[in-house]
Parts: sequence; C-alpha cells; structure tokens
Amino acid sequence: MSEFSPCPKCNCEYTYPSDNLLVCPECFHEWNPEDVETEAEDTGLKVIDSNGNELKDGDTVVVIKDLPVKGAPKSIKAGTKVKNIRLTEGDHNIDCKIDGFGAMGLKSEFVRKA
Repeated sequence: MSEFSPCPKCNCEYTYPSDNLLVCPECFHEWNPEDVETEAEDTGLKVIDSNGNELKDGDTVVVIKDLPVKGAPKSIKAGTKVKNIRLTEGDHNIDCKIDGFGAMGLKSEFVRKA
C-alpha cells in the first residue's frame, strides 16, 4: 500500500512522487497533492436552463421551441419532454435520448426544467 494519496482521476493507489508532484503510473496524471482539495470544489459543472434554474443529472426538461435536426425529416417540437438528462461540458451541454430521434445533444438555453 502506498503512503501517498490515490490518483484523483482513476483512483490508482500506486502513485509515486516526482519533484513536488505526485504521478499516477496507470493514467499518467500529475498533480500537486496540496491542490487536490481545491480542485474537487472547482470541477462542479453548473448548467442553467432558459429560466435560470440549475439543472442536475437525471432531471426532466421540456423543449421550449421547435429544434431542427440535421438529417432528420422532422424537428423536435416545442413541449417535448426529455427525461433523465446527463450534463456535459461543451456547446451542447445536455446529453439525452429523445423518443423517435435517439441519442442527442441539446443546448440548455432551449430547455426549461419540468
């Protein structure tokens, strides 16, 4: 068992020191052990819907306007309910599955919390 803290990315327990950093031999992540506590607080993803409500993983949202879908013959209609969303980083910050369309990425500005 290692006397150093486990890797914050993959939880590998075989970390080793290199200069003033710790290194993970499995994922090659390097970190300063003193900064781990502040990193955990800063990584919280905050996504806001069109009404200013904070969204969380697993929420149900409603589409507020018709959204055209590339390659599909029809658009997603306003009022479509989307269950069990997953929040991601990037331009389309909601991953979901919509009945009749499949897996899709949505922008939070076009949905409201149900």
